[in-house]
Amino acid sequence: MRVADGLSQPLDLTAPPDDTARIFIVEKTGTIRILKGGQILPRAFLDLSSIVSNGGEQGLLGLAFHPQYASNGKFYVYYTDKPGGNIHVVEYVVSSNPDSASATSREILFVDHSRYSNHNGGQVAFGPDGYLYIGLGDGGSGGDPNGNGQNLNALLGKMLRIDVNSGSPYSIPAGNPFLGQTGKRGEIWSYGLRNPWRFCFDRANGDMVIADVGQDRWEELDYEPAGMGGRNYGWSRMEGRHCYPPGTTCNQTGLVLPVAEYDHQAGCSVTGGYVYRGRLHPELAGTYFYGDYCTGLIRSFRIVNGNAVEEKDWTRAIRTEAGGAMQGLSSFGLDASGELYLVLLDGEIYKLVKRP
Repeated sequence: MRVADGLSQPLDLTAPPDDTARIFIVEKTGTIRILKGGQILPRAFLDLSSIVSNGGEQGLLGLAFHPQYASNGKFYVYYTDKPGGNIHVVEYVVSSNPDSASATSREILFVDHSRYSNHNGGQVAFGPDGYLYIGLGDGGSGGDPNGNGQNLNALLGKMLRIDVNSGSPYSIPAGNPFLGQTGKRGEIWSYGLRNPWRFCFDRANGDMVIADVGQDRWEELDYEPAGMGGRNYGWSRMEGRHCYPPGTTCNQTGLVLPVAEYDHQAGCSVTGGYVYRGRLHPELAGTYFYGDYCTGLIRSFRIVNGNAVEEKDWTRAIRTEAGGAMQGLSSFGLDASGELYLVLLDGEIYKLVKRP
């Protein structure tokens, strides 16, 4: 069911904890809009368009509300800046008007100076442990020329975990796997990622699924049991379950291979989704949905004993208002009730409902 259209390149959707009246939509061009009462409010919740670069893979890329947002009003955004395209993760606070943020409240958590314009990652999300997780791409070009994916002294190509409730502007949780090790950044939670385009935590058990966009041929889905940091997902030694560059051999010792992958005959850029835990579709409980930006592919699986099972293709069942595939699928999203949404870059937002 289409719930909104006419947006400017939307690519993320979320809601504050327990706020069932509003949905917040991130527009690539630099604004956060509110869907309330079935309508997009005319005034943006936050407008960063004057400082956000949005060409190619750049833009305002992610939004996360603090678990105690109702009391502290804090939220976090991930964007690339003008003019350099550097990655920023910034904290803001809501104003006295609940539908408007305070633009002057910004506190920069960190800036990473990317050499290229692509592979910026872009998601921020709070885990069940209360820490903020940040998915960074390898910094771009093709084939990871700077070797960031396997370099533990670089933040790019990593999943980070930080504590925004202590330190200035943050502290590193004591359980992070590389904390205090020489030549390794303590913020790193896991590594070997090329361009994680959406990750999620299962609301039932805290497990993580990461969708990592491929290079030449393979799109991959990585599974991480709750609390299992320090894992190496292989890039750029491997692309999916295959050695990289193609035709070479590689040492797979210590690598965690994907639970699922698909090749570029089915699509070209994976869009990660969520494990469904809502109420509208109890038969789908525990089902992880993902898709492809280029083809509108929609697939799902369940994780059982660390393996992807019950794989299913939903592409023909989940259709746009016009009856077509979900091409331009830029993101999935969840509202505060755990219901699933699909976000299309052309400006449309769909909610997963059963057809009458």
